[in-house]
Amino acid sequence: MAAEAKELTDKERSGPRRRASLLGNPYLLLAFAGLCWSGNHVLGRAIAGHVPPIGISTIRWLIPSLVLWLVARRHIHRDWPAIRSQWRVLLWLGVTGGALFSALQYVGLQYTSAVNVSVLNSLVPVLIVAGGALLFGDRVGGLQMLGITTSCLGVLVIVARGEVETLRTLQFNWGDLIIVFNMVVFSIYAACLRLQPRIHWLSFMFVLAVIATAVSLPFWLWESLYVASFQPTLLTAVAILYVSIFPSVLAFAAWNRGVELIGAGRAGPFLHLIPIYTALIATAFLGESLASHHVIGFSMILIGVWLAARTSKART
Repeated sequence: MAAEAKELTDKERSGPRRRASLLGNPYLLLAFAGLCWSGNHVLGRAIAGHVPPIGISTIRWLIPSLVLWLVARRHIHRDWPAIRSQWRVLLWLGVTGGALFSALQYVGLQYTSAVNVSVLNSLVPVLIVAGGALLFGDRVGGLQMLGITTSCLGVLVIVARGEVETLRTLQFNWGDLIIVFNMVVFSIYAACLRLQPRIHWLSFMFVLAVIATAVSLPFWLWESLYVASFQPTLLTAVAILYVSIFPSVLAFAAWNRGVELIGAGRAGPFLHLIPIYTALIATAFLGESLASHHVIGFSMILIGVWLAARTSKART
């Protein structure tokens, strides 16, 4: 009986240890965030023209803010002095990483193609490093730049299907310009995460969601009155359910924790996993097959992420 009780106790203790190890592994966290955002890109393209972009962006933060208030009140109450004293930093992060980034993403996906988004997404790691260098004087190591460059080349190999001539035929429109600006916004948010107060992650996500909702709400009301409103369809319900859980709370919590552990500069190249996820999802659900240029590009992306992850830890 004593042996059985000891075995049961060990099993009970192993659960929290496993959960703690997952929350402490930045590479798994950043990879998971990329998976959530990849699904959001696919869904964003699917709902283009059917679901209002500002509306879905507002809902993306409104529902999580209500849920987080119910589950995080204890942490919010404990962290309130830090939240109140650092409200300017939190407001900046909520506007850039929450309201502005989400809204511009859905607006841009109304107009631009998946191919062009893949190209533009490859700019983010470079922009994060540039933002850290310009805003905080971060040093960029040679191995880090090699990793970023390798990942970018891998993305371009996939987009170009192994043919340089393909890149010359790309045409950019207003949607692409919006996405480029949005990449800059997200890069600034990622670089500034080091300024966030030391509060519980649930408290931070609640404040981020509330600020994003408050900033987006007036624009949603204008959109509903003069542009478009939600339609009671299955696609609308699926979109609301997905964006309220995965690309908002779970993805941002995982990304923020990953950046906290290894720094924004080293975390940036993990965004290059998004094209890999997108291709795998297309293969599984759309019947598309992987070609040789996919394999080559994916390998280069993974090598680049690995190289960047081995650099010295950036200041957070």
